[in-house]
Amino acid sequence: MKKIINDLLTGKDNKTYDIGRVTWLLGFVAIIVLAGYEVMRGSVNLRELAEALGIVSGASGVSVMLKKDSEPQ
Repeated sequence: MKKIINDLLTGKDNKTYDIGRVTWLLGFVAIIVLAGYEVMRGSVNLRELAEALGIVSGASGVSVMLKKDSEPQ
């Protein structure tokens, strides 16, 4: 499990943590936790959940793509 998380959060060299990927994971986890909290309180709007996940995924993908040339080799 630790290797999978390391591969997800590091750049090309698999040693340097990438801030874009770390913030993607934190944003994704925050949305899931808040959705779980909303389910406990009553119900969750699936459209808003899908929009939030789409925004986080899209923005994170663009940020990783834009900085791919500046990663350590």
